[in-house]
Amino acid sequence: MAITVGGLCGRACFTDDLAADAIDLVHDLVYYESMEVNIHQAKTHLSRLLERVAMGEEVIIAKAGTPVAKLVPLRAKAKKRKLGSAKGEFVVPDDFNDPLPKEIEDLFYK
Repeated sequence: MAITVGGLCGRACFTDDLAADAIDLVHDLVYYESMEVNIHQAKTHLSRLLERVAMGEEVIIAKAGTPVAKLVPLRAKAKKRKLGSAKGEFVVPDDFNDPLPKEIEDLFYK
């Protein structure tokens, strides 16, 4: 089995012309944003595909050449913010909500 590049949409695709041990899914095609594999290859090489996904690549799984699923990396959850953590670091002026001077307001309506 070998990986060829090209075809529709410039995606990486598998072809069955070399032995399965001749490919290195983790290190080949590192610079491609996504690759397409069929369901059989996805089942056979799932752990290798997941390593690629963990490095930021997207893997599209196709059935009979039609994309049916996409493996994408999970984004890290945002840290919880603590309200009031910046208390005392700045002061809001008393005139914060007052209308702007007329000459500045006029600049918005030109």
